[in-house]
Amino acid sequence: MQFKQAQIDKYLKKPDDVLRCAVIYGSNEGLQAEYVKKFTAAICPDLYDPFRVVYLNGSDVNADAGILFGEYNGQSLMGGRRVIVIRDGDNNLTKHIKALFENNVSDALLIISSGSLNKKSSLVKLAEDSDNMAAIACYEDRDEDIFNSTRTKFIENGITIGNEALQLLCSRLSNDRMSNSGEIEKLITYLGEHKNVTVEDVQKIISDASSSSGDDVCFAAASGYAEKALAAFNKLVNEGSEPISIVRSLTYHFNKILLCKAYMENGETLDKAVFKLQPRIIFFREQNFKRQVSIWPREKLLSVLELLYKCERDCKTTNMPIQEIVSYCLMQISSAARKLV
Repeated sequence: MQFKQAQIDKYLKKPDDVLRCAVIYGSNEGLQAEYVKKFTAAICPDLYDPFRVVYLNGSDVNADAGILFGEYNGQSLMGGRRVIVIRDGDNNLTKHIKALFENNVSDALLIISSGSLNKKSSLVKLAEDSDNMAAIACYEDRDEDIFNSTRTKFIENGITIGNEALQLLCSRLSNDRMSNSGEIEKLITYLGEHKNVTVEDVQKIISDASSSSGDDVCFAAASGYAEKALAAFNKLVNEGSEPISIVRSLTYHFNKILLCKAYMENGETLDKAVFKLQPRIIFFREQNFKRQVSIWPREKLLSVLELLYKCERDCKTTNMPIQEIVSYCLMQISSAARKLV
């Protein structure tokens, strides 16, 4: 079955015997490593207990499946459930996992992690279709993921951080959980005996490693910053994003602004209108979003949405220069926003 965040949190708080295997996959290696650690610790707090935790490589299991069968069916000399972790797994493991779970009564937890697997992989499909297996996707962190994981890291270490410092820190972190974890650890080490992070601490220790996202394009364009919007757009395209997907992100963003305007016309305050949005605006972008709601009148929003509709239509037309079309659209939107300020 697919494990969403709520199911992951529930299992980690109270692991059961039903789950026999967790397939943790995706491009975010840092998040993968974090989940492997947490799922292992849920069964055995000592991650390197030689009697209860075993680490294998996928290539070794593919070469000799007997290694996996032997370890999975082994018993701990000291008692307690065992955990078998297979790193760098691939689709060659699928047939071995099927055979392993046929008439097997072991209560060991098998954890497979891999950056090469994706949703179409046979091993992932096996996990999704099995009631006693979990498929856990780990893709690049979104803004809310960065915020939540960062705040949790500080709470776990008994450290407080003010809203302004947290906002600055999140804006400088990247979309990779492992990289972010290293940056936060560096900041914690710098603090020493101090237990509060200030803006000055973040400025001294954390360099700007943030990568472009669709939100960067949307917020820059809607605020009137043409150069920032174009730079973020070009970076996304160079990283492999489709220009038309960015157009759709812009349409979604301006529709959210329009929805807030509608809430306010029905008597809601600006704060309440923004609060009612689902999903919520990530906290360090909230003030910027409120400003956009304030400056953009309804008729201008409708004009932008019409412009974006035409832009998407032109992008779908054969032999049209898609990147140039979207770039020009971004300049038009940014220019309109600049005149509203």
